[in-house]
Amino acid sequence: MSQRVIFIHQNLPGQFRHLLTYCAGNSQQFEVVVVGERRRVLANFPRAKRGVTFHVYDVADIPREQVPMELWTTTNAMRRGRAVALCLQNIRDAGFRPDVIYGHPGWGDMLHVRDVFPEARIVNYGEFYFNREGQDLNFDPEFQVEATDVYRVRTDNMTQLVSLVDSDACISPTQWQRSRYPELLRQHITVIHDGIDLDLVQPDPMARVTLPQQGAVLDRSTPVITYVSRNLEPYRGFHVFMRSLPEILKRLPNAQVVIVGGDEVSYSRKLSGSITYRETMLAELGERLDLSRVHFLGRVPYADYLRILQISSVHVYLTYPFVLSWSILEAMAVGAVVVGSKTAPVQEVIEDGVNGYLVDFFSHQELADAVCRACLTLDQLAPVRHAAMETVAQRFNLRQGCLSRQLALLFPALDASSRHRAIA
Repeated sequence: MSQRVIFIHQNLPGQFRHLLTYCAGNSQQFEVVVVGERRRVLANFPRAKRGVTFHVYDVADIPREQVPMELWTTTNAMRRGRAVALCLQNIRDAGFRPDVIYGHPGWGDMLHVRDVFPEARIVNYGEFYFNREGQDLNFDPEFQVEATDVYRVRTDNMTQLVSLVDSDACISPTQWQRSRYPELLRQHITVIHDGIDLDLVQPDPMARVTLPQQGAVLDRSTPVITYVSRNLEPYRGFHVFMRSLPEILKRLPNAQVVIVGGDEVSYSRKLSGSITYRETMLAELGERLDLSRVHFLGRVPYADYLRILQISSVHVYLTYPFVLSWSILEAMAVGAVVVGSKTAPVQEVIEDGVNGYLVDFFSHQELADAVCRACLTLDQLAPVRHAAMETVAQRFNLRQGCLSRQLALLFPALDASSRHRAIA
């Protein structure tokens, strides 16, 4: 008998990309329904996905001036939770009864799931819990929040807390992210990473990247320094990376720098007016930056992104103490030398000098030194690159660990042989 599952995520597929694909591709084992915000579903799924039934909702953020600042996030989460509940009611009225519901509670999506489907097994994705100390809040003295804004930390957790208390289990992708949750909840959180697809993400010595503006072709014969973020912003250390570039370009006259990311903000505070962090840093650095060797590619298709990592000599990954990006693991998996910030959860993945290098997040000079040292000694760093690939293979391998553990937690009614067939 197949397992009926509903995936809920405001930005589908989000962290469920691999799991959703596997379940949808095995129609004998799983019957898949997804719930997401209409505009994001249309953007992320331009074509129907075989084996998946879509249900979408529309929701708009309430204007900030209509509610107290500390309740704005929570108010919008409650509105989203109600929109999702109406979707679930339609699913119920159509006769679908899920065995499992797996969703992301961070934006309120999971708030009323138990109200509509009280008999289902409900699992939440515990990505991040806001705290006043030891995390992203006021980590960077250059971008401090207003004193009154810290009160939002507790209220921003409210709808997530309700969802977690009302669930059967929770999955968090790293030990550090799990550790951010209150001790009372941690015992119900299992650490399972989303998984890196090593059938796809692997070294390719023949990879080539054509720069769209110049038409020049880059490959592994050229020292290439890469930086990737969904958006170019302080949370991912963009300002620190940019300040390191004049020194790097001076000391590495043959190096090329490839930067991937959009000009919006995902986590950081928006700058006044329409100015972007990229424009701000370009204005600050001025003529000290040789723009003929610094290439901003914006957001690129996944296949292009992967080729960029495959030609990378040194990949820079900086982050506040915050959610760990897939990009650091994918860079390690393709054999780039990773220079990362000495921040959690990067320290959970990188052991300095063993499978990569760690630097002070705030020191652009230390970053420049580490990048230059790695580029100048690449022929000696095969053990570091191989150790990085081995780290991903042993701890973050989608098909040999992560996926089977996700399936076991979500679908305990499936026997091990059935789960194995789903992975195969």
